[in-house]
Amino acid sequence: MMRKTSVILLSAATGAALTLFVTQPRAVLMGSSARAATSDTYRQLNLFGDVFERVRSDYVEKPDDSKLVESAISGMLTGLDPHSSYMDAKSFRDMQVQTRGEFGGLGIEVTMEDGLIKVVSPIDDTPASKAGIMANDIITTLDDEAVQGLTLNQAVEKMRGPVNTKIKLKIIRKGQDNPIDVTLVRDNIRVRSVRARVEADDIAYIRITTFNEQTTEGLKKEITNLQGQIGDKLKGYVIDLRNNPGGLLEEAVTVSDSFLERGEIVSTRGRNAEETQRRAAHPGDLTKGKPVIVLINGGSASASEIVAGALQDHKRATLVGTRSFGKGSVQTIIPLGSGNGALRLTTARYYTPSGKSIQAKGIVPDIEVLQDVPEELKARTDTKGEASLRGHLKNDGDEKTGSQSYVPPDAKDDKALKMADDLLHGIKSTSSAPAAPEAARDKAAVDKPGNKAAN
Repeated sequence: MMRKTSVILLSAATGAALTLFVTQPRAVLMGSSARAATSDTYRQLNLFGDVFERVRSDYVEKPDDSKLVESAISGMLTGLDPHSSYMDAKSFRDMQVQTRGEFGGLGIEVTMEDGLIKVVSPIDDTPASKAGIMANDIITTLDDEAVQGLTLNQAVEKMRGPVNTKIKLKIIRKGQDNPIDVTLVRDNIRVRSVRARVEADDIAYIRITTFNEQTTEGLKKEITNLQGQIGDKLKGYVIDLRNNPGGLLEEAVTVSDSFLERGEIVSTRGRNAEETQRRAAHPGDLTKGKPVIVLINGGSASASEIVAGALQDHKRATLVGTRSFGKGSVQTIIPLGSGNGALRLTTARYYTPSGKSIQAKGIVPDIEVLQDVPEELKARTDTKGEASLRGHLKNDGDEKTGSQSYVPPDAKDDKALKMADDLLHGIKSTSSAPAAPEAARDKAAVDKPGNKAAN
């Protein structure tokens, strides 16, 4: 992404140099209509200046000038499409932490429950796990400051910090009469975007939750570990991309490359034809040609769809589940200088190897499998996908709504996983697998994931 930004800046500099030679002839050729358009733009900017000054002088309370400017920038960007936005300095730093997948912290996944900060689980080999922090512990204070009343993000921000700095936690644990005081030293924490297990004794199950800078490395490690555990009886791989919202384009490319020997993975096309970029696979399939099943659903978006689309188009994997979200655009992060945050700007659409744009349509699985959604969740589990977002980029032809994205918490109730197991064991084939009724295919039933954060 930074490399693309540099090209844009270089092009701008080159254009400025050429202007010295072409400005005068071009002004004659452009004629009055172009000059009128330029004049109209400056008139609109003057209007903005007039409104800005009126707000500063007449608003009921004295406004913060910097907040007014930030709000104006934010409004301009959000008016383009749902994925372009302005990030202030803090939001930009948070985004960098998220995409790096590592930070200074304690190694605890926490959630908010009834206004309290509750430990979901400690991460292995981190300060939290070494100190004996356990799932379901309730954190009541951080450095003697009560956490009740804080938001989840505020609590996480307090627990994160520079490596080798100390923080004191007070914990309430079920079965203990008195609170437990624990002092931890922050360490470098890596977010696990890839988790894996052996399924049915002979299937390698790999779950990818996001695409950050650690994802490809984590995938390679898990593939090696699973091959060692299962050995020669390995039937194939299940790659679970359900409810994966995406992440870095580069990681989507390298993850796809891990399963391919050759061929295009994705192409990105900007406003100008010369901005088209094509990414191709390199020899070396880490799975050694074993069958691959990819699980997708209505929550699989962006980078997830790049991987699913590439493996489907090359017939390297069978896709099982429900239609994906349909986010077929690429955003470039453009830093604005020290303390000024960054732009998140939609700069291109992406296309699968067959040349298909999935924008506002999504990827249709080879085998559609609907889950049984608990009755109590049906009323509040609904998603519409990219096509329902106000201001989304349009696509040719019929746009599609979202689809079911509920994943049962217990694997034994997971119909899509059961289908994948049956396919890899030869119990069912792609030709014999049942298709979902047409009336049911567009029924959206989504289990929105709980509000969790690692710190």
